[in-house]
Amino acid sequence: MSSHHIVRDDQEPALIIANGAACDPELLGQLLEWSPLVIVLDSAIERVIELGIKVDVLLGDFDRGFDPEIYKSQFPIEIVHTPDQDKTDLEKAFDYLIERKIPAVNVVWATGKRADHTITNLTQIVRYRDLLKIVILDDHSKIFLLPTKFEKWYTAKTPISLIPIGVVNGISSANLKYELNNDTLTMGYRTGSSNSVEKDGIVTITHSNGDLLLMECFD
Repeated sequence: MSSHHIVRDDQEPALIIANGAACDPELLGQLLEWSPLVIVLDSAIERVIELGIKVDVLLGDFDRGFDPEIYKSQFPIEIVHTPDQDKTDLEKAFDYLIERKIPAVNVVWATGKRADHTITNLTQIVRYRDLLKIVILDDHSKIFLLPTKFEKWYTAKTPISLIPIGVVNGISSANLKYELNNDTLTMGYRTGSSNSVEKDGIVTITHSNGDLLLMECFD
């Protein structure tokens, strides 16, 4: 796999490579080409080096030790040591981007493998609602937090799931197969999983309060 990048514009989303299940090389290659900054979490660095990916920042608590010899192929690289055990390495990477005033990030390798890591990675993005635009991608889905009003053009039958983090009130939709009309969704009780787009065109989803994830799914 080739190293990055085509662009060097901080208005493009950065890329974080976590340490879950790998995604399709084509997806990863597309994201690398358009990412102005690539961050890898320390637990994934060996996998990244094996793929021949050049990254900009290596970040983590290095609780498995630090061998400077392994990073020679990545020179020059910024090493960011984040020993705080009250946050995950992914959260620390989000904090790093916010500090650098980078407005958006794509995240790969953040799902699969361990269920506890997947659930944590998906749910913790709500904490960054007003600080960073976060999109988590894998081979089967694109996941992001919705604003209170969301509009996007989709083709008919695109699978879409609406997943509440906690309780989300006042949800209404237009152009979904199963419409919502001032409904409430609650994690563990009622979600909007396995919906789909009714016809080619704009889908509108609004909600009055709460944290609502949208998952564009690829069967």
